[in-house]
Formats: sequence, C-alpha cells, structure tokens
Amino acid sequence: MVHTRDIDVAVVGAGPAGLIAAERLAQAGRKVALYERMASPARKFLLAGRGGLNLTHSEPLDALLERYGTARAWLEPAIRAFPPQALRDWADGLGAESFTGSSGRVFPRAMKASPLLRAWLARLDGLGVALHSGRLWSGWDESGALRFAVRDGAEEIVTPRATLLALGGASWPRLGADGSWVELLAGKGVVIAPLRPANAGFSVDWSPLMRERFAGQPLKRIALSIAGQRVMGEAMIDAGGIEGGAIYALSGPLRETIARDGEATLTIDLRPDLIEPELANRLAKRRAGETLSNHLRKAAGLSPVAAAVLREATSGPLPAEPDALAGLIKAAPLRLTGMASLARAISTAGGIRAEEIDQYFMLKRLPGIFVAGEMLDWEAPTGGYLLQACFATGIAAAEGIGRRFNSAA
Repeated sequence: MVHTRDIDVAVVGAGPAGLIAAERLAQAGRKVALYERMASPARKFLLAGRGGLNLTHSEPLDALLERYGTARAWLEPAIRAFPPQALRDWADGLGAESFTGSSGRVFPRAMKASPLLRAWLARLDGLGVALHSGRLWSGWDESGALRFAVRDGAEEIVTPRATLLALGGASWPRLGADGSWVELLAGKGVVIAPLRPANAGFSVDWSPLMRERFAGQPLKRIALSIAGQRVMGEAMIDAGGIEGGAIYALSGPLRETIARDGEATLTIDLRPDLIEPELANRLAKRRAGETLSNHLRKAAGLSPVAAAVLREATSGPLPAEPDALAGLIKAAPLRLTGMASLARAISTAGGIRAEEIDQYFMLKRLPGIFVAGEMLDWEAPTGGYLLQACFATGIAAAEGIGRRFNSAA
C-alpha cells in the first residue's frame, strides 16, 4: 500500500473538466495530482473528436445559456465566467486555430481532438501536474483519505488538502465513465438524480421496407416538434429508429414523455421552408399519369427517404387531396417506442443535484470535496454545449478550491 500526503489537490478523473481544473490550479502554484482509472486520459474526449471536435458554439451567450434548460440558473455564473470566447482563446493558445462553421459550431482547424490533447498534456506536465493512470477511485478510508485500486492489485491512499471529483456521467462506459461513483456519494448522503441517457437515438417500429432500404440515410432540412418545442436540423434513419442532431436536441422531452406514457409522438415538418397553402398549391398541379413518388419529388421536393417517412406516418395510403397531403408533409406523426440505452448515449442526464453544491461547486455535505462536469445534474444538446459546460464547471471548481485555500491561509 502506498500513502501519498504531499499534494494540495487530488483531481479524480482526467476528462476535460478535470484536466482544465488541474491546469488552472497548477497555474496558481498548487501541487496537483491527476488520478485516472483508464490507461490514458480523456478517452471520451478523443473519441468525440474523431468526427470533428465541437468545442463550443458561437451563438449569443443568452441563447447559448437557454440550451441548458432548468440548469441554466446555477450553471450561468460559471459559463459567464468562462464563456465560449474564453474557451476558444484557451484552445487557440494550444494551437487549435479554432474557427466557426456554417452551423455556428466552433471547431479546431485540425477537426480532431488528438493534437489539442497532446499539447494540453505537455502543458500540464510543464506545470508539474502528476498524472497517475490505472487508478480506480473506491471511496474513502476511516480517516477520510481517498482510496484508489491500482491495476496491479495494490491500493493507494491519498490525503490531499482538497479533492475535485470529475468522474463523468455513465454514457460510453467502455471509455471510463460508468457512474460507479453514484453509490459512493449516495452512501455519504449526497442526493443524486437518476442517471439517464441524453443525446441518444429513439426506437421506431419501421416497416421491413423502411429498415432494408433507408437505414443509414439522412433526413435533411427538417423541423421536429414535441410538447411545444420545435427544432430545425437533420436526423438519420437507422434500422431500429431515428437519431441525429435534431433528435438529440429534443431528447429530454422525448425521454420524459416515453417514461410517462410509454411512447411519444414526434411531429416532423418535411418542408419547413414552405407554408402549408403554398405546398398545397404545388401539390394540386399533378400531371395525368404521374406516379405519386415522382409527384412528391417534383412538386414537394421530397427525397425518397422523406417520402418513405411520410408513408410510415400513415396506417394506409397517402391522402390524394392536396390540402390533406400538404398538411401531412408539414406535420407527419412518428411514433417513438423507446430510447437508446445509457451505454449508447452521447451524454448523461441526471447526476448530483444542484442543491447539493455551494456556489463554488463544493459538496455541502463533504467540505473540501468539489465536483465538476457531467457528474452534475444538467444536460444539453450536442453542438458544443456539452464541452462548454464541462470546461466552465471545471474552471469554477478550481476557483472554488483556490478560494478555500486562500481563506484558510
């Protein structure tokens, strides 16, 4: 057994929230040690960046803050203190050369996470941050010291002056975040909202033709609605259902509706750029002998997959009357029967309730223990909002630790 006592802060979890907190603390002159259960840090960050690392979003700050829903009230101070431009400046300082895409999303020029992470780890090493991988946090001993199970079967005991837990949620558990911390904190009386999938796909009972012919095809330039919320964007058909950015943006209300009612009806506007009377007028000009598929393509501008979704929305043939057909195109109902599992979700909803932390992100029940990132009870759509909140809460927790040290001096 190894017992470590000569550190100021133990940061448990080497994802974005933990890494940025370690950097900020080390820059303030603190002796910081990072503990990570996996063999290398930031596994999820790396995987998320393979298709283009979405750092943050360029929309006005008030609009961005609205993306956090009911969590806005307590997340807002942290995000305002470390807003999107601050995140961009930080990333550019590591050579990211960030740019804003046509969607308003912000990316590094390299469009992947690995170059940024390499530069980041080199900076942390230069600041004296010690990274200890292969350490699984297993709670506290009788004295309140942190316990870590080491891969070789040994145990390490760590007694820091302060601890930051940045252990992530429970999505993509093979990358290190599996929610095992829930039981440890709940055992100390910390109230935790159940962990649930966010930014995940939903099940649809497609016809065999839909599954076989259209799985893997995108629905472009659509609008989705449920419970008074409407989102523009794209979605992707898969054999078991539907997913994609526009779906993810509504995953919260869709998830809650399914939990309450056993299913949810999603309304799809397949031509959001056209008003219904104009669409009906176009549909009224069908030539004699023209097939319905060809008519939908030419008059309504529907792709084959969009026309297929339209047929899936009815239990029989499509209406022949132009007004009724236009109404269906503008509001096609799609029945969702379930949601992808937490293990397949992009992110996690639920976590440590806001009332369990103070304004400095310290657990009220466990003085000296701070928390940040996806462990907390918030959710947001994809588009840069997830990383933005992880970075901002990591910075806020680091500032809270610094304040605690200064007040004790």
